[in-house]
Amino acid sequence: MAKAKTAIVIVILALLQVSWATARKLDNRGGGIWATAGGRSGGTFAVMTVNRFQKGEDGGGAAACDGKFHSDVDLVVALSSGWYAGGKRCHKKIRITSKDTERTVEAQVVDECDSHHGCKNNIVDSSPAVWKKLGLHTYFAEVHITWSDA
Repeated sequence: MAKAKTAIVIVILALLQVSWATARKLDNRGGGIWATAGGRSGGTFAVMTVNRFQKGEDGGGAAACDGKFHSDVDLVVALSSGWYAGGKRCHKKIRITSKDTERTVEAQVVDECDSHHGCKNNIVDSSPAVWKKLGLHTYFAEVHITWSDA
């Protein structure tokens, strides 16, 4: 009887190890069980685009959160509408990690990237300063990242 119980415990432990290894493998690809904003591991998979939040630049009007323009040296982002959550993330910081350089930076949410008017649902639109801190060049236009609430 004791040998049967020991065998069952060993089988359960082996299954748990396989499950954990699979979850880690999926998470490293950006699609794991913890791939949600504020998640335990890599965060939410997204595409980062470059935006200039200064007056007269390609960002359009003033930022939705504060009605102001922001310098290219400010660590600021606009989130796709779903992530922007009707302004609930305004002025909060998010943590962004580059899949290419593995560097991480914190940036403040100041605007919405309107998914109802051309912005895809998986975009973190960020200032050139964010790109620089991540060791990326803005001429790439789009890069893969993960992000989470800071």
